[in-house]
Amino acid sequence: MPPSGASRLRVKHMNGVTQVEFIDRNILDEANIHQIGEEIAGLVDAAPAPKLLISFSNVDHLSSAALGTLITINNRVKNRKGQLRLANIDPQIYEVFKITKLDKLFQIHDTAEAALASVT
Repeated sequence: MPPSGASRLRVKHMNGVTQVEFIDRNILDEANIHQIGEEIAGLVDAAPAPKLLISFSNVDHLSSAALGTLITINNRVKNRKGQLRLANIDPQIYEVFKITKLDKLFQIHDTAEAALASVT
């Protein structure tokens, strides 16, 4: 377990797009989800029109609370006239996005490269 206050994310800035990758394979713990939400909110608020790519390449499990946090982040990005892309979602997790109709809310791409290419 990383010490409290340690980032749960890997963040890269490339060509005006902030790329976020999760360190944890399982995003299930309420405290971690809250921290992730706060960290991403800070990234969104740091840019006038944020361009954000969230990659799920390391993630095996995602809780419903994590989905709620993603919806909040999506709304925050939209309110700032930004763009949000999701990529590299495990097929089992993607099923949850489909069942909950979140695949219609988010722009989801198979790869980070495809997601980056879709950012205008």
